[in-house]
Amino acid sequence: MAQDELARVGRRVASRDELTETERRLAALAASGLSTREVAERAFVSVKTVEANLTRVYRKLGVRSRAGLAKAMPRSDEHGRGVG
Repeated sequence: MAQDELARVGRRVASRDELTETERRLAALAASGLSTREVAERAFVSVKTVEANLTRVYRKLGVRSRAGLAKAMPRSDEHGRGVG
């Protein structure tokens, strides 16, 4: 049912190993050097939301640290959009 609704409105569903838009945005902010609290403030979400999303991002990308995250993430702007 939910898949039908998402298809109807044209939203793309990420695969299990693909980052969602939220994960990508929060990971880009974290990879830029912001603290978890700063990422939460910029994204208007809770610290726990950032932590949960980054946990999934680390697993999906196979990294264990912020340094590994920064290396694994494509270059992006402050909004988490790919550039260059």
